[in-house]
Amino acid sequence: MITELAIFTGLIALASILLSPTTKSESSFFQGTSVSGYQPGLVTLIFSQVTTWIFARSLMNAAILGFYYGLWGTLAYAAYYLSFITGAAIIDSLRFTHGFSNVQGFLNDRFGRAGTSCYNFVIGLRLVSEVFANLLVIGILFGSVGSDIYTISIIVFAVVTLVYSMAGGLSASLRTDVMQMVVFLVTLIVLMVFVIAGDSFSLSDLGFKPFEFNEPGPVLLAVALLQVWSYPMHDPVMMDRGFLADRSTTKRSFYHAAWISIICIISFGSLGIFAGANAISGEGMNDTLTRLLGDMPMLLISATLIISAMSTLDSTLSSSAKLMIMDMKLFDPTIRKGRIVMSVFMLMGLLLVFLGNKDLFSAVAVSGTASMYLAPVIFFSLWGGRTDIPVWSYLGSFLLAVAGAVLYFTESSTYSVLMGDYHKYTKLLFISVTVLVGGCMLFWVGGKTTSQTAKMAQNPA
Repeated sequence: MITELAIFTGLIALASILLSPTTKSESSFFQGTSVSGYQPGLVTLIFSQVTTWIFARSLMNAAILGFYYGLWGTLAYAAYYLSFITGAAIIDSLRFTHGFSNVQGFLNDRFGRAGTSCYNFVIGLRLVSEVFANLLVIGILFGSVGSDIYTISIIVFAVVTLVYSMAGGLSASLRTDVMQMVVFLVTLIVLMVFVIAGDSFSLSDLGFKPFEFNEPGPVLLAVALLQVWSYPMHDPVMMDRGFLADRSTTKRSFYHAAWISIICIISFGSLGIFAGANAISGEGMNDTLTRLLGDMPMLLISATLIISAMSTLDSTLSSSAKLMIMDMKLFDPTIRKGRIVMSVFMLMGLLLVFLGNKDLFSAVAVSGTASMYLAPVIFFSLWGGRTDIPVWSYLGSFLLAVAGAVLYFTESSTYSVLMGDYHKYTKLLFISVTVLVGGCMLFWVGGKTTSQTAKMAQNPA
């Protein structure tokens, strides 16, 4: 199966390279305009949003959650894709209510350098972690960790993706996203036909785990519904695509991306549910699926993961270049500098893969908690239009969220047991509620203090 998988990967890579002509325009490289200067259309934006947000890691997580926690585990992961709905509202407010061309501009206007520094730190870590996580999935698909085929597949995949990403930047990412999404959908549909037509499949398998709120699946669903308010704002790939087209096209692309993504995630996650319902004691998910489905469906599963990994990687690299050059303005806005930034981010991702991944893969999962520092920013400053929130409220919310993310990482990795022997998702729910409520309280108190100070200044004793 490795040979067939390598051939499939090679064909997708070749098609991606052919679809990525070298651009000589900064607007095309950093802002995604076509060679003729036109904005991307609705279908391009929808497909790009979906395929870049359905990471290889996301598909694996949806299936794994289904395997262990049933339908409710998969639904919990699918709930994160409601971020497209909240993301549409965030983008619309940023662009058309407040008149900013990126998130950094808004945060700098409200909170100065502290606003942008905290934000850039969080999304910089997210971009590096996404490079790492998707490369890691590729290696695992081809061989065991540390094997020659594992190492070679990761390096070759990284080089190929970097080559066509450097050629066209964001415009190349958008063009290849459409092709990759079409192949992904066809592959997923064929896979689901194989599964449903098989003798072992039964709809009753979907209910093998009953709904009990204190079980991990429903608990994680509650966590997702808390985090979707802030999650999209800390994802630079989603945010970047919110500034490429007109208002109507942008809004519709986000809404359509939401339901398409949710269907894709639930469909792939149902494979994990199917495996969990039919697993023999001590049997892992992949072994169960191989026993139930055979080699061809397993090849299709690997193919969908490869497509999603490639699409996510090229989008992550283009967003990395835009972050460092256009948003943070660390370098001159030239294509050459953008390509250098892409190379550096890819190199950092490779270093994380080969330095060891046991705890790093767990660390990727805490980004949703860290992003919750942005929830009060969205509620009070963006949607609420408040301009009286002091910087200390913003910094307090940031530190609280980072502390919560670190605590969840240490608890879920068993480095600490400060929260007792609760399941890690129950701990995550407690942390998420604390961060959300605490951050909003800091903003409320900060705004109240500013108002009282202003009144005292106007009415001195």
